[in-house]
Amino acid sequence: MFGVVPKTLWSRTNEADEPALVIEPLNGYRVKEAMPTNLGEYKTPLGKVDIVKEGTDLTLVSYGSTFNIAAEAVKELEKAGISVELIDVQTLLPFDLNHDISKSLEKTSRLMIVDEDVSSGASAYILDQVLVKQKAYYLLDSEPVTVSANDHRPAYGTDGDYFSKPNIDDIYAAAYKIMNEADPKEFPSFLD
Repeated sequence: MFGVVPKTLWSRTNEADEPALVIEPLNGYRVKEAMPTNLGEYKTPLGKVDIVKEGTDLTLVSYGSTFNIAAEAVKELEKAGISVELIDVQTLLPFDLNHDISKSLEKTSRLMIVDEDVSSGASAYILDQVLVKQKAYYLLDSEPVTVSANDHRPAYGTDGDYFSKPNIDDIYAAAYKIMNEADPKEFPSFLD
């Protein structure tokens, strides 16, 4: 039962005293952050997403090492007039028990998932959870987009990460393309 919390505990407390698998992105070690004031007390709620920034044009879902990259891309998208709702998934098992991602799609009707796994990896799992399990497919006005790593051996080092895993430019281009499809006059193609 390693890495899985019994469903009976999810609904009662959102806590468990059972073993779990915690995945730390190596890229997180390269990021400088302030020392937390709540060491030993911090808990990540199981099955609860964190809506980091509210928006109206696009729901961008990410987690782990690509989340900080997505947050930077959102700042750039705001400059282009694209309002992004940024969601940190936080836990994959259990996944978004309150269906907050679907609630976000009721506002934005556009979905983009960003993760560092290869295509059809974690992004496909998240897509399945949102579109099939939460039945959010009918809320979409645009085709959902996943931005993931290239399908090849992972690179070592920050320069290799930039070319093999999603980066700010990849996220920006994918989000802008979605908005260009939705409103070409407001968001003209920059590839023409």
